[in-house]
Amino acid sequence: MTHKILIAEDDKDIIELLSLYLSGEGFDILAAENGREALTIAKSEDVSAALVDIMMPVMNGYEFIRELRTFSQIPVIILSARDLDQDRILGLNIGADAYLTKPFNPLEVVAYVKSAVRRWESTKTLAAEETGKVVVGELELDQERFTLRKNGVPVQLTSSELKIISKMMKAPEHVFTKAQLYECINGEFYDSDDNTMMVHISNLRAKVEDDPSHPRYIKTVRGLGYKIEDGRPEDH
Repeated sequence: MTHKILIAEDDKDIIELLSLYLSGEGFDILAAENGREALTIAKSEDVSAALVDIMMPVMNGYEFIRELRTFSQIPVIILSARDLDQDRILGLNIGADAYLTKPFNPLEVVAYVKSAVRRWESTKTLAAEETGKVVVGELELDQERFTLRKNGVPVQLTSSELKIISKMMKAPEHVFTKAQLYECINGEFYDSDDNTMMVHISNLRAKVEDDPSHPRYIKTVRGLGYKIEDGRPEDH
């Protein structure tokens, strides 16, 4: 099966460069020069991952990702010249899985794409094969539909957040390092991904905890990583 990669970028030279490297790895390339065109492609094509620039005409990258997340959970990798922490945090908050800054090494981008596609296919396979539900306190993970509910109410999570909490819920009380959790999203872990994982954990807490500043479920184990507990009051 040939996987289709969507490139949303208004710089034709960058599109050409990425297309050269990605097609060399066997991917089919779908290119759009603004977010609106990219959205149309994402709705009509079976896309496996998207590379998205932030500063685009008509519809910028942030707006594109917000719209995309209303109907698709495909992996999204931002490629942007904006390198401030707030830009990275905003991108991850609205649903991106990774944030790479320009200028970039095209081989690194290819590695990220291959890893993202592999994990995406693995997620779909697991969702198709696994049945039943995993329950931790008030949280219920439907492994068939790959959805999360709290007290019966759906919790809207990005694909990365779902992968992280799924891994944790299947092994309550087990301590996972940041690298282990990040690997369930994109495969390899780099030192620069440390802040990215902290943002994902922060976003998860905001969505599943009653009081994110005093989490009952997702606990930090200092010097080691994170674990999930059943949320009972005595666990404080």
